[in-house]
Amino acid sequence: MSLPRLYLETTIPSYLTARRSRDLQLAADQQTTEDWWNQHRQHYECFVSPVVVDEVARGDAAFAAARMAKLTGLPVLSVNDAAQELTVRLLADGIIPAIAADDAAHLGVAAAHAMDFLLTWNCKHINNPHLIRRIERACATVGFACPIICTPAELMIP
Repeated sequence: MSLPRLYLETTIPSYLTARRSRDLQLAADQQTTEDWWNQHRQHYECFVSPVVVDEVARGDAAFAAARMAKLTGLPVLSVNDAAQELTVRLLADGIIPAIAADDAAHLGVAAAHAMDFLLTWNCKHINNPHLIRRIERACATVGFACPIICTPAELMIP
């Protein structure tokens, strides 16, 4: 039996490598991400995209290197025409604002490559309960199933 396919959005390697936050909720989310990574990741076939690679490479060189190291060995999905079509639709329909075009691209790549899950802490533009039905409809309009969008806390296997 094959493992469920999971797209790792940029916040996951970011939470894994960032300095522990003084904000208690953020620190708890960082710890949950680390726990998921160390104890549950092996239950999934994990993927990233060039969008993730580009995003993790930005910023402070030491932290960027640490984020890149987390991606070592993970398959990189292409930003193909189908992914671009969904990305454009999400932006054109105003579901995702233009300033967050990379977030639309994450959704486009994950759906176009038939990922079972999209793992993220981005609860503004991706894992947002006020947007999810619109995201699902946009996916269906271009012929894709929307992956299950969730945080590591929601994806812990007992």
